[in-house]
Amino acid sequence: MESLKNKKAPLFTLPNEKGEQVALENFLGKKNVILYFYPKDMTPGCTTEACDFAAAYEDFSDLDAVILGVSPDPAERHEKFIAKHNLPFSLLVDTDVKVAEAYGVWQLKKNFGKEYMGIVRSTFLINKEGIVQEEWRNVRVKDHVAKVAAVLSGENE
Repeated sequence: MESLKNKKAPLFTLPNEKGEQVALENFLGKKNVILYFYPKDMTPGCTTEACDFAAAYEDFSDLDAVILGVSPDPAERHEKFIAKHNLPFSLLVDTDVKVAEAYGVWQLKKNFGKEYMGIVRSTFLINKEGIVQEEWRNVRVKDHVAKVAAVLSGENE
């Protein structure tokens, strides 16, 4: 997949867990956006990642950033996931994986000898001008949120 770093982030509008339309362009000029794609609500890695982002939510808010999670799960499942883990940010519904495709994270995966299409865990840091400042693909959950925070705060320049 071609890198999106230093390029305009693909714009999108997706429903969140409450069915409200969330458009990337509504944040441009106002906030940095941490856009993270993950495979499935309620799974161990995805739960750890979401809880890590939740634990750092105040720090990211102080850095003028909003967190948006995206997966192909339906709104009802997102709602349960948010309630169960007290997540302070929205999860967006990408059931037709159009946004995942635009960001190049819907890919052929292999697991236990089976091939299938799925989300490759990835995070994009989009600045206020709508440019992808940094991207992390094939994310390992451990220490990932700290890496995102370091770049956003300028400690990783």
